[in-house]
Amino acid sequence: MGIMDFVKGGVREMMIARPDDRKQLVVYKHPDQNIPFWSQLTVDSDEAAVFFKDGRVVGVLPPGRHTLSSQNIPFLNNLINQFTGGNVLIAEIFFVKTQPVRDIPFGGPIGDMIDPLTQEMCVPRMFGKFSLVVVDPARFVVAYVGQAAAGDNDQVFDWIKGLFFLGVKTVIGELCEAEGKSIIQAVSMTQILAQRFVAKAPNLDDIGVRVLQMGNFNINFDPEERKRLVEAQAEVAKAQRGVKVARAEAEARQYGLDQQYQQDSRYVQQLAGSYQNYAAGKAMMGAGEGMAHGGGDAGIAGAAAQMAMGVGMAGAMAQNMGRPQGPQFPAPGMMPPQGQYAPAAAPPQAAAPTSAAGVTTCPKCGASVPQGRFCAECGGPLGAPPKRFCANCGSEVQGKFCANCGTPAP
Repeated sequence: MGIMDFVKGGVREMMIARPDDRKQLVVYKHPDQNIPFWSQLTVDSDEAAVFFKDGRVVGVLPPGRHTLSSQNIPFLNNLINQFTGGNVLIAEIFFVKTQPVRDIPFGGPIGDMIDPLTQEMCVPRMFGKFSLVVVDPARFVVAYVGQAAAGDNDQVFDWIKGLFFLGVKTVIGELCEAEGKSIIQAVSMTQILAQRFVAKAPNLDDIGVRVLQMGNFNINFDPEERKRLVEAQAEVAKAQRGVKVARAEAEARQYGLDQQYQQDSRYVQQLAGSYQNYAAGKAMMGAGEGMAHGGGDAGIAGAAAQMAMGVGMAGAMAQNMGRPQGPQFPAPGMMPPQGQYAPAAAPPQAAAPTSAAGVTTCPKCGASVPQGRFCAECGGPLGAPPKRFCANCGSEVQGKFCANCGTPAP
């Protein structure tokens, strides 16, 4: 009987595998750290065996049946206990399930967040299901030993869910920043969020776990908090609309100025021919408008004043453009600015010689007649008519138009 007990006990010690009643666990730890040399280790097809000692991973064995011998598995040399004659390995063996675990429920507050759009503090809540898989058994065991060395799947999943919520907070914040949206607006973007949760959950990467798929989930808020966020979002939207309207009005004004500038440039180049003619034309149009509204002598006087101003503006514009101009003459009734060039005075008119006060001699018939414009005896002019000069080019004008530039005579 004793021999049979020994044989049975020896066989039991040499066979190492996950018990059938522990197959559902994500991670199972073999209870004995003393492993007999030449033991047979069986690793199921949906798991991996991780050897852990002194706070570090020594090695990982894939699915299959393995004879624990340093000849077959070199890393076991680091686990041999020399005090037993090399017949015992000392290590912790963890069986980690690498098969996906589906429909894991989760729910609760994500944590304090600052809404990127409204800068309001809020605490979103999230509820739903997800599927996950352990992609790095060694990294998972290192994190698992420090956080949940004992317990069942509920304890392991609670630990994973806490890290998952940290990743959710990061993903939602980055999405809102990139899209310029509030957290309330991001709530409706479930498809994009699900893709981001699967593609990027940095806190789960640290423990060797990856989210495979997001099931149905929703993000919600406390009613009072939601009302506060909606009101803040409405204020931000109103301010943004005001900025857009102001920008559109400014662009419209600039567009009008650009169009007017292009029109004026085409008019000067194609029709007016020079800035003098353009300024005079603008002055005449202004005079016409003034006469249409005011009429009478005031309109005529205004027309004359605007024409004079147009001529003066034309000269100034031409000087600024570097175009040569003739002598500048002020318009009738206007004095030239102080310090600027003024035209030479017209030569004094030849007057008939006078013999007595109020009496002059006619240059045509020689009769002594009273002073005046015409001779009382022959009707001839008593003096030479005053010379006229063109207001545009300064040439002497003999007829109704300047013979040099065609400007009407003054």
